[in-house]
Amino acid sequence: MARTQGSHSDITGPRVRDAALRLFAQYGYAAVSMRQIAREVGVQAGALYNYTPDKQALLFSLLRGHMDELLEAWEAAPRPEGAVARLEGFVRFHIRFNLDRPEAIFISYMELRNLEPGNFAVIEAQRKRYESALEEILRDGQAEGAFSVPDTRLASYALIAMLTGVNTWYRAGGRLSIEEVADIYWDMVRKSVAIG
Repeated sequence: MARTQGSHSDITGPRVRDAALRLFAQYGYAAVSMRQIAREVGVQAGALYNYTPDKQALLFSLLRGHMDELLEAWEAAPRPEGAVARLEGFVRFHIRFNLDRPEAIFISYMELRNLEPGNFAVIEAQRKRYESALEEILRDGQAEGAFSVPDTRLASYALIAMLTGVNTWYRAGGRLSIEEVADIYWDMVRKSVAIG
């Protein structure tokens, strides 16, 4: 298939992804058409199929790309000694990572339900890997006598939901910096799992 004149896959492909991310976050996956994405990018609707088989594949690519980036960044993050320090590292990592990617976070939670079953299973497995990292920290903290958590899996879900919630209200240039937000959230997390 001939490429559209003036189109460059290394430029247009990322532009297609960026436009889809913005539009899905603004209007929702179901409300966005491939024609809208093409208009946003400045190409003919048919040209989009040079970069993605269909809208479902595009959504899956965005969600998988986000999870790949999250898992890679988490693997590269420092691992201090002791569960308390590791938990603090997780809290600060999660807040910083998410606040840099509000649209990706939004569609990762709101549009997960629109994935076809096979695609959903892939993303769910990636999410479980990330959630398991926090659950392991909580279990280690219990074993060290530093944490008191009745159910580590439930606690990991609750903590991730709380930390991810920052994206719903935080605005750059507001009264708190990202570091101040991370300090406050770390204090709340620490108190929620502490013994006594």
